[in-house]
Amino acid sequence: MPANSWPEDNSYQELDPLNSLLSDLSADEELVLDTNPVSVASRFQGRRRKAALVLTIVWSSTIALHLVSWSFIFILGLTTVLGFHALVVIFTKPRHYPKEIQGDLPSVSVLVAAKNEEAVITKLVNNLCQLEYPNGEYEVWIIDDNSTDSTPELLAALEQKYDKLKVLRRSAEATGGKSGALNQVLPLTKGEIIAVFDADAQVTSDLLLQVIPIFQREKVGAVQVRKAIANAKENFWTKGQMAEMALDTWFQQQRTALGGIGELRGNGQFVRRKALESFGGWNEETITDDLDLTIRLHLQKWDIECVFFPAVQEEGVTRAIALWHQRNRWAEGGYQRYLDYWNLILKNRMGTRKSWDLLMFLLIMYILPTAAVPDLLMAIARHRPPILSPITGLSVSMSMIGMFTGLRRIRQDQKFQISTYFLLLLQTLRGNLYMLHWLVVMSSTTARMSFRPKRLKWVKTVHTGNGH
Repeated sequence: MPANSWPEDNSYQELDPLNSLLSDLSADEELVLDTNPVSVASRFQGRRRKAALVLTIVWSSTIALHLVSWSFIFILGLTTVLGFHALVVIFTKPRHYPKEIQGDLPSVSVLVAAKNEEAVITKLVNNLCQLEYPNGEYEVWIIDDNSTDSTPELLAALEQKYDKLKVLRRSAEATGGKSGALNQVLPLTKGEIIAVFDADAQVTSDLLLQVIPIFQREKVGAVQVRKAIANAKENFWTKGQMAEMALDTWFQQQRTALGGIGELRGNGQFVRRKALESFGGWNEETITDDLDLTIRLHLQKWDIECVFFPAVQEEGVTRAIALWHQRNRWAEGGYQRYLDYWNLILKNRMGTRKSWDLLMFLLIMYILPTAAVPDLLMAIARHRPPILSPITGLSVSMSMIGMFTGLRRIRQDQKFQISTYFLLLLQTLRGNLYMLHWLVVMSSTTARMSFRPKRLKWVKTVHTGNGH
């Protein structure tokens, strides 16, 4: 689930389809991403054409399955493959991470990109500037992206209070949204590990001491901590987001334990500087910097670990319309990465295990919701049950199991009674009802990207300071 961004519109033209295709196919064979600005820019063009092609294939294939006699056998076989993968995911034991670090602790730079965050900025800085870390080998950078409220004045006062706090103020002409802000401050930082948080983040004082030891394994390029919803008790939407984050972290832990893909979620992400600089920092041509960074790290053979503890608290959105806008951005950014890096993924740059894991995730999270629309239409027209029902049932079952297990894992230090299990079951049922919004979001987003001209747009999630 990507981090928040803020308003900024950058329009750019689509390249000629043939030139765009040739650009994709001629990507440098030795490097995951060519650092030449022209080559990099061309990779992120032609998304609408690619999305339209995928949409056409998914719709036509789904309709065709309703018209051929062997469709049931095909769906049964696909469900069996997905089911076997699901069983492996469920019964895999999560990894255990080192609690202490051998030798000297690496330096850490904590970064927060902020725009008009007067409601939360003071509490954020007080929290981040009082973390436990030997010899104080960490720094805190707040990038004020031309705020028009009282954020600059509050930061100026906080600079006088904390020696480790540094503030970079961006001009009104600065571009790139959150990615641009992080790229601008990166050369000024000195940390071997770069930690990124949202402006509404709150963490425990021992956060760095728990996370940094995980980087002792040389292949670890990044670590993502669980996102906890600070105002989870507020209403149906925030309670659903709390369950959703438990499900997401459980899936990430199980996937990484299998040698699959761990994913970054923007808030509470730690990245090794060496890995980040190997491909030039954050991508300013995407609306979800964390999901794009996830793919590029794995293409460079880095691993991403995900942990339940410690967690970073953040505000959940409280209204349906705000949730709709936020999740549409997440869905579009997640889909963009497949369209941008498809040829490198097909070349198995990540390795077989990660490529297979990514394929399973793509089928469940993107292809199935997209195919659900033509499947339902054909089912109504032919007066038959939807042909994808077995796969949908498997997906819902996995969601139930993962959400229940994730919620239980969060309560690992509590004594369990019958009433506790009943409460977890209730939270799981409510959470899966809430998760139905993803079906609508994913199917509508993949269709919209195929027809509407692309405009890069970042939309800020408003933080009020409630819930902490």
